Amino acid sequence: MKKLTILSLFIAFYLTGFAQKDTTGFVFTTIKENKITSVKNQNRSSTCWSYSALGFIEAELLRLNKGEHDFSEMFVVHHTMRDRAINFVRLHGESSFSPGGSFYDVLYCWKHYGIVPDTEMPAGVMYGDTLANHNDLDAAAKAYVDVIANSKSLKLSALWKQPLDAIYDTYLGKLPKEFTYKGKKYTPRSFADSFGLNMDDYISLTSYTHHPFYKTFSLEIQDNWRNAGSYNLPIAELMQVMTNAVNTGYTIAWGSDVSEDGFTRNGIAVMPDAQKGAELTGSDMARWLGLSKADKRSELTARPLPEMTITQEMRQIAYDNWETTDDHGMLIYGIAKDQNGKKYFMVKNSWGKAGKYKGYWYASEAFVAYKTMNIIVHKNAIPKDILKKLNIK
Repeated sequence: MKKLTILSLFIAFYLTGFAQKDTTGFVFTTIKENKITSVKNQNRSSTCWSYSALGFIEAELLRLNKGEHDFSEMFVVHHTMRDRAINFVRLHGESSFSPGGSFYDVLYCWKHYGIVPDTEMPAGVMYGDTLANHNDLDAAAKAYVDVIANSKSLKLSALWKQPLDAIYDTYLGKLPKEFTYKGKKYTPRSFADSFGLNMDDYISLTSYTHHPFYKTFSLEIQDNWRNAGSYNLPIAELMQVMTNAVNTGYTIAWGSDVSEDGFTRNGIAVMPDAQKGAELTGSDMARWLGLSKADKRSELTARPLPEMTITQEMRQIAYDNWETTDDHGMLIYGIAKDQNGKKYFMVKNSWGKAGKYKGYWYASEAFVAYKTMNIIVHKNAIPKDILKKLNIK
């Protein structure tokens, strides 16, 4: 009886230990988490750039102990798309006009037009909804500016902007001139100024070899229509900046490609490497190739797998051959580790409370190193030795 008891205890201990080491599924432990505002839902609108960059500014105010605020994404969209339409017409249609945008559009709006709280200009309210649906808006605006930009008139009417304004007013609401917030009257300009943020303190960083390192260049992507500059760093130093930022209390506006199979719709972003044994369980090559995109994403991110070792050359090739594209803006706010000790960045998305983690994602270092297009951080989040190389004061 005693021997049987000892044997039973040994078996139980063994099985318990095995279960703790089970690699089925992801188990995350938070290492560092910075304050952010709640997850929003961009719904049927190509406005992730507005949601993510405003979420970044909202997190900055939390970091500075200036309270929790919810700013209007549609205020930024209205101003940005009007500016973009004017630029498109000025260039006779020889530029990009689409509902996408960049982080810089939000910084530019804050600096030049101000901001309003979300209660003054919420998404969807003009057509009886609580979420954005820009299908009609985008089609109407594009059709109109195409006609104007391709006009055969020798001289444009000075009135051409009025129908454009009417389109955005109809779908997004009119731009507020004055409003009351927490018992005090503001204009959009005075409201933005009241927070004391200097948009020039926010730095865009990227990492590509077709321009010199430690210099600025304008990322060659359609939605960078304002030609904003980004400082160029080697990928190792860009990753160093991101880790340092989170660990010292800063959040990061993160622009990334999310079209990879490793970016699951269920809260995981990884870069599995088939050459390191990251094949699908029980599958052969025919089954691998036969998987639908959704199924492949699901199996690739069902558990931690060996990942690619990302190099500067790999990043450049993916950028040059259009494999890495300017897909999506999100917010990095923390660092976690999985059950194997691998590091991940904690990400706030703008797809509502979707997925296993209710609107949050875990992106591995490999994924971030490979698929980051650019980031925005406060200059004080950048290590001093890198600031010196960039000649940023």
